[in-house]
Amino acid sequence: MASDNVVTLVGNITDEPELRFTPGGAAVANFTVAVNRRFRNQDGSWDDKLDGFFRCSCWRDMAENVSESLHKGARVVVTGRLQQRSWEDNESNKRTTIEVQVDEIGPSLRWATASVTKGRRSGPSNQEGAQGGQPGGGNPGGDSWGQGAQSGGQGGGAPVGSPQQNQGGDDW
Repeated sequence: MASDNVVTLVGNITDEPELRFTPGGAAVANFTVAVNRRFRNQDGSWDDKLDGFFRCSCWRDMAENVSESLHKGARVVVTGRLQQRSWEDNESNKRTTIEVQVDEIGPSLRWATASVTKGRRSGPSNQEGAQGGQPGGGNPGGDSWGQGAQSGGQGGGAPVGSPQQNQGGDDW
């Protein structure tokens, strides 16, 4: 099933990513991305227009990687899904927010360079993770080889358990 709920943001992280852990031990990183648009005005000078601040969340290995790799001021490219959350505050007022659940994130290389280091897997193998019902389709290492399993078989990647699937030792 295709999803039309896809958002891509290019902007700057406004504060250090906040890394926390759920009671079950899953890592979650929260951060905000400020999106600006630059354009020339009528007199030929450049103007910046703030399009907004977008709260983002990512989970597990990606959360830990974001916390270690990205910092306040970093220009990033984020893709993910919009998700609405509701809760009741201390004064019994109903609150609602819309956040980006991050599927992919990386530094923008338009005005910067980056060094990329492949992370080490800390969880079960891809097949065990997929069978164990872990969100992310059993792709705990965050590599890009098993993306078909992560999105329900859409968008490429090899099926879980196929010989083409990355088992963690392949170069990317």
